[in-house]
Amino acid sequence: MINHVVLFKLNDYSKQEKQAVIAELKAALEGLKGKIEEVKYLEVGVNYELEAKSYDLVLISHFESLEDLDVYRVHPEHLKVVKRIGETTSARAAVDYEF
Repeated sequence: MINHVVLFKLNDYSKQEKQAVIAELKAALEGLKGKIEEVKYLEVGVNYELEAKSYDLVLISHFESLEDLDVYRVHPEHLKVVKRIGETTSARAAVDYEF
């Protein structure tokens, strides 16, 4: 199994805007679970402190193999979400590992 962990830092937004963007991205990421069969597990977490200097959002997802992760990476539904994330975030960090 592959664990795919991605952290996102949002652009500078007012608190209200940030909450709205987080809700939008969380829903979009969670929606991938039902659209991409290679995704075996998917969880999205929101940092409890919106004003923190750390990352704002985390995606944790599991795949049976690196090949399945590669299918996910180029899947059209995933690419739609990636586009929106690119418009709303200033930083991203990712780790993929076997477990």
